[in-house]
Amino acid sequence: MTTGVWLIGARGSVAVTSMVGATALRAGLAEPLGCVTELPELAGPALPGLAELAFGGHDISDITLEKKVENLVAAGVLPARPAAAVADQLAGLQRELRPVPSAETQLEVARLIAQDIDDFRRRRGLERVVVVNVSSTEPIFPAGPEHETLAALETALATGGQVLPPSSLYAYAAFTAGCSYVDFTPSTGARLPALRELADREGLPYAGHDGKTGETLVKSVLAPMFAMRHLRVRTWSGTNLLGGGDGANLADPAANAAKATSKQRVLAETLGYQPQGTSHIEYVDDIGDFKTAWDLITFSGFLGTQMRMEFSWHGCDSALAAPLVLDLARLTAAAHAAGRGGALTDLAFFFKDPIGEVPHALAEQWAALVGFVRGLHAPA
Repeated sequence: MTTGVWLIGARGSVAVTSMVGATALRAGLAEPLGCVTELPELAGPALPGLAELAFGGHDISDITLEKKVENLVAAGVLPARPAAAVADQLAGLQRELRPVPSAETQLEVARLIAQDIDDFRRRRGLERVVVVNVSSTEPIFPAGPEHETLAALETALATGGQVLPPSSLYAYAAFTAGCSYVDFTPSTGARLPALRELADREGLPYAGHDGKTGETLVKSVLAPMFAMRHLRVRTWSGTNLLGGGDGANLADPAANAAKATSKQRVLAETLGYQPQGTSHIEYVDDIGDFKTAWDLITFSGFLGTQMRMEFSWHGCDSALAAPLVLDLARLTAAAHAAGRGGALTDLAFFFKDPIGEVPHALAEQWAALVGFVRGLHAPA
């Protein structure tokens, strides 16, 4: 049966690239480059096929998919040929997108969100739905006593006020609708104790946070190299230039701080200490949906000899993120089908700030992911 993918931020660049990309791959118009679930080590019968994914979602924007695709083609994010070839299917995708519900309390909003997802599941005859957050980064959220237990949280949600940030309200709605949840952003999502309690109670899997697509991906390869060669990293500083909607959102200092914190975790976890330096994020409107990162690393070697390394990364954020969104939807759906509940820590390979106590070196994360997927494919 078909698997549903409900996208939060469904009219944004990452979501639209994911939907158009899956449609183009289904029609054989492109290679599945960037989709790690198409590699021989991960491919197998447990994962729903790319052709078995159905898309829907919520967004506060009302831009049409036709216009969004036109913009992404003009920006160089989507190639013109496959985008034109799937243009006749955009109307069908458009019909599955909904405005974000509003109500007097967050509890009622969550019920309306869950109702939209359940309607999507029933109407399309879906076996299960994975809710994936690809919306804008939120400021760091201060948890309080109302987030410690599910009972306290639901009491607070019914009384009105901003009890949960949007990412966490969607996690709550997903779990109450019987759906798994993936947070591709550095937002709070399912990290609150009450939401973990709800997921555990319902036996639902969840994964996150903050998709690893650029500078941090390189860090997760280079940092283990320094550690294994017993070289002391003294400083590691990076400058990230982002355009597009994500860059504009990160011009807000509170959202910027949440993103920068997520990007730095890999160094301390991998090296065993935190070198000096920060990750600076700057919005540059002119580069659109592309991003550039430049990093300077200073390190000490034998007898204290001081050395340095620099690298730069220039990539298209949506084209890097979209195949990972498809991967995570397939993997999480397969985990749900196999009866796996709780935090999917073996999906750390995909995230800057993964849930749980997990390795941060990319090779170790890859080994864990391969083992996890082999377990899904193994006969019961």
